[in-house]
Amino acid sequence: MLVRRSATVNASFGFVGIALFCLIFADLEVTTLDPWTELGRMAWGFATPDFLAVDQLADALLQTVAFAVLGVAAGSVFGFVLAPVFQHFGPVRWVCAFIRAIHELFWALIFIQMFGPSPLAGILAIAIPYTGICAKVYAEILEEADLRALKTLPPGAGRISTFFYAKLPDVWVHLKDYTFYRLECGLRSSAVLGFVGLPTLGFYLESFFKQGHYSEVSALLILFFVLIATIRLWMRPRIAWVYVAASPFAIAAGAGTTTFEWVNVQRFFTEDIVPAPLRNAEILDPGAWLNFGDWTWALLSHQALPGIVATILLTQIALVGTGILALAFFPMISDRFFGRAGRTVGHVFLVIARSTPEYVLAYIFLQLWGPSMLPAIVALSLHNGAIIGHLIGRHVNELERRPDAPKGVNLYAYEVVPRVYGQFLAFLFYRWEVIMRETAILGILGIHTLGFHIDSAIADIRIDRAMLLIVITALLNIAIDICSRNLRRRLRLRSTPDAA
Repeated sequence: MLVRRSATVNASFGFVGIALFCLIFADLEVTTLDPWTELGRMAWGFATPDFLAVDQLADALLQTVAFAVLGVAAGSVFGFVLAPVFQHFGPVRWVCAFIRAIHELFWALIFIQMFGPSPLAGILAIAIPYTGICAKVYAEILEEADLRALKTLPPGAGRISTFFYAKLPDVWVHLKDYTFYRLECGLRSSAVLGFVGLPTLGFYLESFFKQGHYSEVSALLILFFVLIATIRLWMRPRIAWVYVAASPFAIAAGAGTTTFEWVNVQRFFTEDIVPAPLRNAEILDPGAWLNFGDWTWALLSHQALPGIVATILLTQIALVGTGILALAFFPMISDRFFGRAGRTVGHVFLVIARSTPEYVLAYIFLQLWGPSMLPAIVALSLHNGAIIGHLIGRHVNELERRPDAPKGVNLYAYEVVPRVYGQFLAFLFYRWEVIMRETAILGILGIHTLGFHIDSAIADIRIDRAMLLIVITALLNIAIDICSRNLRRRLRLRSTPDAA
């Protein structure tokens, strides 16, 4: 145990040191002329929400729910189908790792090139990465099924019977709970899709922000928080099929049924994603391949490498910021530190912080400070810190109380934190890859991560460049995921509560 604690402390100081080193090269400049005046306007607008814009607010939330429900439903179904073979079939694991490493916004940008800003683009943008995520998590849940149930089956029972009559009933509650959590994530993903042209919450948020209508922004965000906070009240398993069946009609009524030409899909695969030097060139033409090499080197050296460096710098700083805020936030909802009134305020704050997508938080801070790394660092740290703080706070409430436990600061520093620190690190390293994914897409807001170069390439209709940069982003996310898993395994960290 002492060796394990020494390793976790060394790892913690190592990551803090890396973050401090990254701060030397990070762009933290505030470029807005008068951020305090804008902050005052925002504060007044958020304090005076305008719910009279009911038509726009209702339509935004309806579209957000409809896209999320259909995307999560498709992703969970396909993930469930792939889960039984996930651990035993390498190509399935590799494909799932790749598709979940690409953020929903990047998938949306890809599908918009094929289908235009149609409902299909939004649904697929959520469904595809969620298929990879659900396949992995469902497979892990199935692997933990109680094998004693297999003894109730008659000799010679087939694999299908074993799965449906022994494994599935034992883990059904866990599968259902995780799918509900994934729906909450889907609502956030759906909201963000509005920033690339789909008619969800982000579309209206961006419009209101550009016009300076902060009261409308406040009303929309409040309703969104209430929507997420009450998800288990309005989304019941018995009526989930009703939402799935009604969502296409809701999308058709609000977003319309934008048609697309198959010729655009064909052109995407046969021309758009083909590197420019190889288009209309002979496959054995050495000149074309020489030009391709120059094209690739220029893209890697001028865009990919600077984007990778900026993405890693921002990720590592935000990761440590997340950890610091999580350790500061978890006492807010713990009965060891606050009474009922204090915990209620803490719960409300953490619900707001973790329910607001990082992209939306970064967009808000961007209005105050300008397009530097500062808005992204604060947004990523605040959102992910609230998520981990909420999870750790719940676990602290379940710990056994020592009769001679100290109080106040000593209780926090010497009793609680040492007992939950391993689980805290497990959650933090688990969010590492998620933070990397979010860091990349924040480039669409003007921050010079990989997403900035991807968005610029798409804006210039250079889809071939954008696709190569997206692949690089996915590989970078996969590398971080591998490092995270290896580190958790080496430190023997678990994201489930420790019995101690």
